[in-house]
Amino acid sequence: MRRREFITLIGGAAAAWPLVARAQQGERMRRVGVLVSGAADNARVRVAAFEQGLQQLGWIEGRNLRIEYRSGALGDAERTRKYAAELVALAPDVIFASGTSQVGPLLQATRTVPIIFTLVADPVGAGFVDSLARPGGNATGFVQYEYGLGGKWLELLKEIAPRVTRAAVLRDAAITAGVGLWGAILTAAPSFGIEVSPVNVRDASEIERAITVFARGPNGGLILTGSALSAAHGDLIVELATRHKLPAVYFTRQMVNSGGLISYGPDPVDQFRRAASYVDRILKGEKPADLPVQAPTKYELVINLKTAKALGLEVPASVLARADEVIE
Repeated sequence: MRRREFITLIGGAAAAWPLVARAQQGERMRRVGVLVSGAADNARVRVAAFEQGLQQLGWIEGRNLRIEYRSGALGDAERTRKYAAELVALAPDVIFASGTSQVGPLLQATRTVPIIFTLVADPVGAGFVDSLARPGGNATGFVQYEYGLGGKWLELLKEIAPRVTRAAVLRDAAITAGVGLWGAILTAAPSFGIEVSPVNVRDASEIERAITVFARGPNGGLILTGSALSAAHGDLIVELATRHKLPAVYFTRQMVNSGGLISYGPDPVDQFRRAASYVDRILKGEKPADLPVQAPTKYELVINLKTAKALGLEVPASVLARADEVIE
């Protein structure tokens, strides 16, 4: 090798050393807190989609990312508050949370750590953000559904069970989403020839008593709106609908997997995957206040034909054709 070429090579390598060092420093470990709830199997699938979304954006756990997980139990407010405080105390770069019951305690614990949420029905009404377009604080994310979905549930109930003229609407009256969904359903009900009545989901005995009384009348059906309490009492509600032979529409596919008739709502796995993009933007320096809250883009319709047969219902071909999954 000629001397000039050798000097050039060494000089070039030396010039590159600071760049390599800076690159290694750029790969510093970032910390993300995750607070979720729900059945273990469901949580695993959703979290896997979230992690996959991060990996596709270049965030690899153990290389440039450390994820701290906490799993709150549905309906266990004390445990959720404890885990929220633990995550905030770790001083993460951002916290990802799923569900209104998880986000509330986090915002009570911090107004500075960025929070990205999913599956929150009414973030404005809950006080999490100032508006959907301009969140304004340290939280933003993805709404669970829009209130217009209440009319869609009525439409599906009438399509799959045309004889239904009465519907009990199970909702959590203590949250703004419960009030808002009930209002949307009440407004849309006359156009479907259905008389609706509210049922609160505060505790199991109240739910069982109300549905038993409702089922004594003719041509009844159920609509289960989304909330943490609805999910916590989901198995009971499915069992009561089966016992009293009430056609029911649910807000999530998990109820249909457990024997419910039909569900329609946003795909939660898709929301977890999309949440990774907002976490990525926060890690790259953007602020939650500047990221608008987004609406769902992917919905899923799931039908349990075994349950339909037990209820003596024949699902119309037009409904089956729209289904994302049919359980035989």
